[in-house]
Amino acid sequence: MTTTGRQLVSTLTADGKLTLALEEKTFPAPTGNQVLVKMEAAPINPSDLFLMTTGADLENAQYTPGSIVMQLHPQVAAAQSSRHGKPQTVGNEGAGTVIAAGDGEMAQKLVGARVACVPGNAFGEYALAEAMMCIPLGDHTSEQGASSFVNPMTALGFVETAKREGNKAIIHAAAASNLGQMLNRICQEDGIGLVNIVRREEQAATLTDQGASHVVNSSADGFEKSLAAAIGETQAFLGFDPIGGGTTSDICLRAMERVAAAQMTEFSRYGSDQAKKMYIYGRLDMSPTILTPSYGFGWTVSGWLLMPFLASCDMPTMMGLRQRVVNGLTTTFASSYKARVGLEEMLTKDAIMDYAKMKTGEKYLVTPHG
Repeated sequence: MTTTGRQLVSTLTADGKLTLALEEKTFPAPTGNQVLVKMEAAPINPSDLFLMTTGADLENAQYTPGSIVMQLHPQVAAAQSSRHGKPQTVGNEGAGTVIAAGDGEMAQKLVGARVACVPGNAFGEYALAEAMMCIPLGDHTSEQGASSFVNPMTALGFVETAKREGNKAIIHAAAASNLGQMLNRICQEDGIGLVNIVRREEQAATLTDQGASHVVNSSADGFEKSLAAAIGETQAFLGFDPIGGGTTSDICLRAMERVAAAQMTEFSRYGSDQAKKMYIYGRLDMSPTILTPSYGFGWTVSGWLLMPFLASCDMPTMMGLRQRVVNGLTTTFASSYKARVGLEEMLTKDAIMDYAKMKTGEKYLVTPHG
């Protein structure tokens, strides 16, 4: 038995034309440990916008009901040549009700259950997902569970990564985001030091009100000095940067070295031997990452992705992370949304020009059947 429903598809052609369109799709009956989920809520995350708006001229796009045709910047279009003419489904995560399942034991246990999932095509009326990548929500609503995978697992992954690498404190940029607020609560629960970097005083106040001990404002005078002071108090020599472009990681490494150098008993022309590391896990700024030779040689800049991290977890760790998320869906891992839109409304000019800005605390939620 097959099921049909609308699905958002992103198609880029060699001439740089990007089309977002709702298409009628046929979903085959699930097999093995697959489940078919009737999608009820899905957040628009920055990772989704890569396929939807990056490098696009949204102001001058052609808007018709259920579709947008826009022109991409030539460099952005060229960088994505591997997907020219290959339609991509959109929507990393969401939540809904399992209406059919394959014959696998794990899948069968989910029939009729409300679950969070990461199918990669959550901006649609239905989605096929792997049972292993579904989190049963129990009595929680789909809206409460819609953002229960990417941000919660990422925030937990940062803390787990810090522990694995022997760190007792971390730095986080763009820290007033939904993910950042989750990370702040996790670090308090786990006794991990956290240095939060924000851009505005009201964001600093939000985190301070939530119990954050160290919040520094990147737009304030003396930012780097304040950052170094917070690093000195927490000994945070590991950071996570969702901005990517520009100087954020560079400034963090420089502030780490300032602290490490002050703790040295003897001068070295090569700088301190304190290991300093920044993980870049996003590209809120698409400009080049700038690094300067101002922190010796004991430093590393690397990428961090959720799925490889999850693949590195053994089964007890994975199940423990999932259960922790479910237990804290309305507290530690609660998400808030600026607006809720249906599938067609998310493709209107007013909506996409707003959520494409990726402003902190202004996430949109898609309700496919709403």
